[in-house]
Amino acid sequence: MTDASQSGAHHRGSLLTVDARTRKRNAAEARFRYYGMAAILTGVAFLVVLAVSIVRSGLPAFTTMAVEVEFTLTAEQYADAEGQLFKTRAYEGYFNAAFEQQLQDRNVQAGFDPEAVNRIIGNTGATLRSFFLENEDLLGQPVTFNLPTSSRIDGYFKGRLLRENVTDSRFLEVSDLDLADELAEAGIIQSKFNWTFITGKDSGVDNPGGAGIGASVIGSFFMMLVVLFLSLPIGVAASIYLEEFAPKNRITDLIEVNISNLAAVPSIVFGILGLAVFIQFAHLPQSAPLVGGLVLTLMTLPTIIISTRASLKSVPPSIRDAALGVGASKMQAVFHHVLPLAMPGILTGTIIGLAQALGETAPLLLIGMVGFVAREYPDGLISGFMDPNSAMPAQIYTWAARSDGAFYEKAWGGIIILLVFLLAMNIIAILLRRRFERRW
Repeated sequence: MTDASQSGAHHRGSLLTVDARTRKRNAAEARFRYYGMAAILTGVAFLVVLAVSIVRSGLPAFTTMAVEVEFTLTAEQYADAEGQLFKTRAYEGYFNAAFEQQLQDRNVQAGFDPEAVNRIIGNTGATLRSFFLENEDLLGQPVTFNLPTSSRIDGYFKGRLLRENVTDSRFLEVSDLDLADELAEAGIIQSKFNWTFITGKDSGVDNPGGAGIGASVIGSFFMMLVVLFLSLPIGVAASIYLEEFAPKNRITDLIEVNISNLAAVPSIVFGILGLAVFIQFAHLPQSAPLVGGLVLTLMTLPTIIISTRASLKSVPPSIRDAALGVGASKMQAVFHHVLPLAMPGILTGTIIGLAQALGETAPLLLIGMVGFVAREYPDGLISGFMDPNSAMPAQIYTWAARSDGAFYEKAWGGIIILLVFLLAMNIIAILLRRRFERRW
């Protein structure tokens, strides 16, 4: 018998016939595809649940319940004959008279109670006094004020505070809710966009309605400037040297191992290092964005070095050989040919490292960048780096640690703003990658 006939004797059936072993293998492959699809769908489902939870809990922070009142203050009501401003109590009386007249014009049936108005709106006298002190040209003219309600009234309309849970106190009485309901029906209390949350500062534990994240956004911006201008050149230069120029010996192997280990060090360790080196030893100002940027630079450098080296390794060796073959020096081959081809990966890794640094909280808390240190906006570039300030993640942590539900709501709103910044940074990374991407 020939070899062909002997081989055919061992095969019972045609190649087109699906035997039991083939069916088993195909079934295993199908199950693996289903497992992969199930894993992807599970991950997407968790992301959807997380996104819905963040948006549902954080969106109320971007709105506030405000009382719309038209008010006219004459020059005689503003100051006496000698130009001395009246006390806050006098302005409060002017406001109450105008507000009572407005309630009568809109046929609000609830009786006017100045104490109830104070509990619903707050210290109106101080607000009016400060406004006309800065806008004296508006004296004698009708001005429409949108005064935010107290945090308890705001929580009542947003569902945080239930009527059955209200007990009479100096902050709120049950009858105040009846007046608030009538004011809402008359269109006097309305939901407004809360610009104070975007532009404001932390207002302390007693005024959640006036708390804002604006100062913390400025603090994070100055920190990211420090991280960008330090980590990018240092990280890229170190990566180029280690990958292209450094000799392969035990010293460089030890450096590479330690860089990989530093990438896995908990961020709080970098906070302790920053506290010891930059504040206690170098005597830099505590809670300053400069110190926060230096700490985050140390934390970000390993990530940038690792991603940059991976980008340099991805460039084919033929690019280097071709450049050297036509007479280019080692440095010319690296900077004129290898580095431009690796630039998309370098920029992507850098922005991802910056995004990671933007969301860090633990190292900032150790150097004193807690939420309530930012009382004013910086008045210049040097002030922005050196004056005490906070950062978005530290501010969110501070709000979440407070017991008032209004602060918890603002913490969720701060997470939305932080995610918007992170999403913008990732979009920039994608655009830069496509802009500098080259094919070979």
